[in-house]
Amino acid sequence: MTWSLLFFTTNIFLGIGLAMDAFSVSMANGLNEPHMNKGRVCTIAGVFGGFQALMPLIGWFCVHTIAESFHVFEKFIPWIALILLLFIGGKMLIEGIKNDCEEEVSAVSPGALFVQGIATSIDALSVGFTIAEYNWIMALAASLIIAIVTFFICIGGLIIGKKFGTKLSNKAQILGGIILIAIGIEIFIS
Repeated sequence: MTWSLLFFTTNIFLGIGLAMDAFSVSMANGLNEPHMNKGRVCTIAGVFGGFQALMPLIGWFCVHTIAESFHVFEKFIPWIALILLLFIGGKMLIEGIKNDCEEEVSAVSPGALFVQGIATSIDALSVGFTIAEYNWIMALAASLIIAIVTFFICIGGLIIGKKFGTKLSNKAQILGGIILIAIGIEIFIS
């Protein structure tokens, strides 16, 4: 593929498709932390965008170095995403039930955010196969386009989650946990 309008359009749509899991998890994070400031919103969206950029590059690298081994790993991607999201969602659900009487819920920890970033972008590893014919610079550009699209979509998800999180008060953490579990199951099934 060469640099063209089709290259940019294709990667924008690829970014939109890949960002849907991160969008849903961002909504759950917004529900969980309805009073987060703008810096925190950008940090969370940046983590998701960063992982969405990193994973296709890892996939591209695997195709160009250890492709045979990566094919074996590919069938485990839905299992890994399911386990990670069930763990995080279950933890949120349990904490939400325990803290049902409390008004303030805790922020998503850096460790949980890291795991969410991996879980929502692990399917993007396979994008490395679709961009395998790109040279290194084009693969990097495609990954950056995907990251930028994901960043803005996640900001939208966080804003929507914050709006409903304020209205749902202490039930937001329970709903966020249920959403993460549902996303994990959806990734596994599809």
